[in-house]
Amino acid sequence: MEKRGSILIVDDDEDILVAGKLLLKPHFASVKTIEDPNRLPELLSKNTYDAILLDMNFGPGQSSGEEGFHWLSEIMKIDPQAVVIMITAHGGVNIAVEAMKMGATDFVSKPWQNEKVVATLSAAVKLRRTRNEAANLKRVNQTLVEERGGQEIIGSSDALKNIQSMIDRAAPTDANVIILGENGTGKELVARELHRKSKRSGEIFLSVDMGAISESLFDSELFGHKKGSFTDAKSDRVGRFQAASGGTLFLDEIGNLPLHMQTKLLTVLEQRQVTPVGANAPVDIDVRIIAATNLTAKELNDESRFRQDLLFRLNTVEINVPPLRERPGDIEEIANHYIEVYCRKYDKPHKKLSVDALSAIKEYNWPGNVRALRHAIERAIILSQGNEFSAGDFSLESHPDSAGEVANKLSIKTSSGTEEIELPDGNLNLERMEHVLIERSLKKHRYNISHAAKELGLTRAALYRRMEKYGF
Repeated sequence: MEKRGSILIVDDDEDILVAGKLLLKPHFASVKTIEDPNRLPELLSKNTYDAILLDMNFGPGQSSGEEGFHWLSEIMKIDPQAVVIMITAHGGVNIAVEAMKMGATDFVSKPWQNEKVVATLSAAVKLRRTRNEAANLKRVNQTLVEERGGQEIIGSSDALKNIQSMIDRAAPTDANVIILGENGTGKELVARELHRKSKRSGEIFLSVDMGAISESLFDSELFGHKKGSFTDAKSDRVGRFQAASGGTLFLDEIGNLPLHMQTKLLTVLEQRQVTPVGANAPVDIDVRIIAATNLTAKELNDESRFRQDLLFRLNTVEINVPPLRERPGDIEEIANHYIEVYCRKYDKPHKKLSVDALSAIKEYNWPGNVRALRHAIERAIILSQGNEFSAGDFSLESHPDSAGEVANKLSIKTSSGTEEIELPDGNLNLERMEHVLIERSLKKHRYNISHAAKELGLTRAALYRRMEKYGF
């Protein structure tokens, strides 16, 4: 078995140092000993230890523990994540308790029991590893938050001003929020802004696509599982609720959950506990829930589609994000923002929108909303050749329901009978047909990706790739 963990023993008794090193060396990767605690600052500035075994008293006749308190304090200043185990004389429990209040993790008494010392330090090494992982996760989360800082909510329309006002009022509370809006309107940006302005902003923001979780893995993904609880459970796994504990959990596409899975979610929100698959006891959680769906308020209030008691739990605050076609005044500002972003990304000279280009993108319906506009801008920056963007650089198609666009029909046999599919008049290009079919399916299902993908016979990921290809 591989030995893991580095141990530092600090004691002025040479016999303790020798005995400790002999005892611990077979169990840990490295064991360092020092007699003089004054060496600690320099040593800790150059090295990191998984656990530090620190004596409470140095020098003959010392028993107050003051030196131990001093050096414990110095260690925690240098390394706040340090795991320190105090060495106390027999009967020094009260002193050890005070040390633990100052940040020590545990204590061992002289004369010590070898098995207890090994077990205590093994637990300390695991604790240090957990603290490191938590610190790394926090740093990664902060980096992601900073990277997404460029993806702010853009626009100055009255609708967006109202949304910003609601965010400012709701964010500092721990109230659950549900965000309504079509796909591509920026619901996740609203959720991230709520997190950024909340009291949990320093903790994790975890996003879960509820539409992408299969029913068979629902419990394991959200609530976790214990090793051996089912065939592929080869180790313990923390679920999304536990992983987000202390922070914000964003449940995207909540409207895609079947009713029986909604019941499980409701139970968790009511009890504020999850029970991992295979576990005997529930685990407390502390998360703020932000949910999002492309269902309309009317559809959400349909009891055959969504549990009303779950909706009551989720929509303490309800924020509606309007589609881009309802706020055309924001289009120019959004377009200029992404022109700057992608010109910088692809190292292209900055271009402006010509009058006809600006008119074209303002008049376009943008069925894919801001996401589609962003993709159109990115594609135009890569492919355009002029000194400024023209309307043609955005390849904006007229809407398939426009007069005269659809004339031909194709009859095909399906498992349920014969269906007629309308084709673009005079244009049987395969990519053009794929573009039309995808757009129609998305419109038919109100841009519900899961439902559109199922009708088209595609996976969600495959549909997203095609949407990006065609600028939806």
